[in-house]
Amino acid sequence: MTKYYSAKEMLAKLVSFDTVSRNSNIPLIEFVENYLNSHGVASHRVQNSDGTKTNLWATIGPDTDGGVILSGHTDVVPVDGQPWDTDPFEVVEKEGLLYGRGTADMKAFSAIALSLVPEMINAKMKRPIHLALSYDEEIGCLGAPSMIEDMAPKVKAEAVIVGEPTMMKVVSGHKGALGLTTRVRGFEVHSSLVHTGVSAVHVAAKLVVWHEQKMLENKARTENLSENALFNPPYTTLHCGVIEGGTAHNITAKDCSFSSDFRTLPSENPMDYLDAYRAYAKELEAEMQRVAPSAKIEIDVRGNVPGCRREVDGSAERLVRQITGDNAEHVVSYGTEAGQFQDGGYSTIVCGPGDIAQAHAANEYLSVEQLNAGVDFQRRLIERLAS
Repeated sequence: MTKYYSAKEMLAKLVSFDTVSRNSNIPLIEFVENYLNSHGVASHRVQNSDGTKTNLWATIGPDTDGGVILSGHTDVVPVDGQPWDTDPFEVVEKEGLLYGRGTADMKAFSAIALSLVPEMINAKMKRPIHLALSYDEEIGCLGAPSMIEDMAPKVKAEAVIVGEPTMMKVVSGHKGALGLTTRVRGFEVHSSLVHTGVSAVHVAAKLVVWHEQKMLENKARTENLSENALFNPPYTTLHCGVIEGGTAHNITAKDCSFSSDFRTLPSENPMDYLDAYRAYAKELEAEMQRVAPSAKIEIDVRGNVPGCRREVDGSAERLVRQITGDNAEHVVSYGTEAGQFQDGGYSTIVCGPGDIAQAHAANEYLSVEQLNAGVDFQRRLIERLAS
């Protein structure tokens, strides 16, 4: 049976699926598949290795080049411990605001596109719209690369629009994000004999301080300031968010681990930072092993999300500026899948409804005004592709 939804109804449906990244997104994907199928639209899954999560992409309109990809992720961040006033997996409207997990980040963009599928079909567009829904964006943009690889030989699009919340402003650049986990193995002795042991906590502290020192060096640099001045802050940042280790106050710590991230300017290569970090860790490891050969430092990459680079005369930026009328320059410091689409050969821009300030927060909301602005934008896109 063919089903029709308003944008608000579709948003409520998508939010009702608990797609926190630790869970499977397949129930949501199955709903989208059935909905698209009811309108005669075929879709394609690109699953993860164990089949517990999947991307989905679909094409509405003719099988021709020059269309537009509308990209959104299906996962959301946890609500654990947050003081919500409403059920986070139910859209509740109060005074023009739509509360619910994922309303701002970023189920609204995809909900708008899905609700407009009947209009896309009836418009008899001359160029297609491709819907691209990914998994695990929130834990490192893990799903999109395999979907992009699957799409690239088949979908020759003029533009990719990543619908992260930008208040419908045209964002042409964002920082990259390299996530790391560092594990230090020391050697336990009584703290009165500390010189015969290796404290994993002490070594980890030196590695954490390296992050701070490198960031201060970046802050002090002035080259390329005009290119990066729009970023806040206008330099690459390095940050340690979680650290744990040790057994007791009077034992040199055997183990210590911490997580960190490098938020790199799109003009910089995150691998340069990683190489420098690994080199410093090797120096410390050599010192450790002179005391205890079993001591070591391991550095694992949790995720590497490329930045979104400003394109010279990019077709995606040109298209979205023409539709929105926004000619100002905007960049953001948070990451998206835009850089991955660029790496896949697509001209890409970030533009979507909602305020990033609401993302990940308790009582996350999207204003009805922003939802309607997103609907207007996508309707103008449909008109453009039909003309």
